[in-house]
Amino acid sequence: MRYVIIGAGAVGGTIGVLLADAGHDVTLVARGAHLDALRERGLTLRTPEREVTGRLPAVAGPDGPPLPADTVLVLTVKSQDTVAALSAWADAPVEGGGTAGERLPVVLAQNGVANEPAALRRFARVHPVCVWLPATHLEPGLVVANGHPHPGMLHIGRYPSGADDTSRAVAADLTAAGFVAPVRDDVMRWKYGKLLANLGNGLQALLGRGRARSAVEAGTRRGRGGARRRGHRAHHSRGGGRRTR
Repeated sequence: MRYVIIGAGAVGGTIGVLLADAGHDVTLVARGAHLDALRERGLTLRTPEREVTGRLPAVAGPDGPPLPADTVLVLTVKSQDTVAALSAWADAPVEGGGTAGERLPVVLAQNGVANEPAALRRFARVHPVCVWLPATHLEPGLVVANGHPHPGMLHIGRYPSGADDTSRAVAADLTAAGFVAPVRDDVMRWKYGKLLANLGNGLQALLGRGRARSAVEAGTRRGRGGARRRGHRAHHSRGGGRRTR
């Protein structure tokens, strides 16, 4: 399979360079000074073990020739840029007819849980990824990935649920590139779990570890109690509380 990495920053750059280093055809999508650097000298990836520079095709958008039918689009932009990126690429023509939105899979290697519904409105084949990948992109043409012994862990499945042959094929390519890439039928559960954990991290930064843990536990108790009360009200409003003779 061929890969187009839409957003060749910290996460996308790490994935793109390592997939290319494993022998795959990879195109990077970027903008501004970063795009200029990719075109001039390639994308350098520094890891704890080595430094590798991928001199890969770099583009600003889908304005080139039709995409090969075995292309996988990998979206790694920030969530605020998701809709614009999806809209731009969904109408890209594909060899043999049709558009990317109709024929090609889009893999969402992004945090949060709002990107998948937006993607499904534009693409028929949506594959979420739960991303654990410690990397930084602070200057044009350079990404630093700190994961060891693996660069990251990328759980992949199909949206809204399940997994398919594409999920498994992408996972196999990521594994060959050095990632831990399990296939998950419930990948969105993993993404929601990471989102909740990240909320806890924010509280810890504000309050300190002990107070943050107490706040999370108290909030969980209140949430469970509120859900239980709402459930009881809904049950009784539908006549569930009336006894029959």
